[in-house]
Amino acid sequence: MSAPGGTQAVDRAAVLLVAVLESHRPVTFGELQSVSGLAKSTLSRLLSSLDRHGLVERLGDGAIRPGAAITRFAHSDRSYDSLLDISRPLLDHLNEVTGETINVAILVGDEVEQIAQADCRFLIGNVNWVGQRLPLHCTALGKVFLAGGAPLPPGRLARRTPATLANRAALDADIALTARRGWAVADSELEPGLVAIGAPVRSADGSVIAALSITGPSSRLTPARIREYARLLVADCAHISASMGYPTKQGKAGAA
Repeated sequence: MSAPGGTQAVDRAAVLLVAVLESHRPVTFGELQSVSGLAKSTLSRLLSSLDRHGLVERLGDGAIRPGAAITRFAHSDRSYDSLLDISRPLLDHLNEVTGETINVAILVGDEVEQIAQADCRFLIGNVNWVGQRLPLHCTALGKVFLAGGAPLPPGRLARRTPATLANRAALDADIALTARRGWAVADSELEPGLVAIGAPVRSADGSVIAALSITGPSSRLTPARIREYARLLVADCAHISASMGYPTKQGKAGAA
């Protein structure tokens, strides 16, 4: 290539990004080297730059997929803008009533990505989850999508804690319960001592387009309080769903 150095680097990075975006699965370093014809050192340097800016993400096995900045843009259509506009007062309401962290998440591939948050009002418990992608099987948000019909990824389920439901039969039973009662719970399944309650937001056709969660430590989210907060969460999610066009009545949470 005869282009100046700066333009050449941009062109090379663009080739890599397009290759990642057009693939139906995460691509390997070797595949990108074959596509680009770049030396390993150059390829590694460009991927690191793309990674720093959230344009690609390297997985544990070294494969590369689109990064958080790309997925947020891909999901930033008007329906999600409306979702955030409609859900913000409900996030604030739940946060005011419970004092706990409230999140909105969408499904991105086989993970959930959290796109909005109302911060915990307690001294202990503030974590910024926005932009983080989490597994389906060990999060309340993910279980909501599984109960709505999202498929589990193939292979072994990662055991994040001793409480993680890594056995598919046990997880299937938990997802069936989630579907029946209308809300999910993950108790120390993602992190020890972390409890989350999740409920679905549906579009006009009934599909689960988002999930809301209430998250806090197990010392505050006791079984009795989980049931209490679940009723609030389901009701507020039903309100958001109705505003999104889903013909629903105010929801009621079942017994745990």
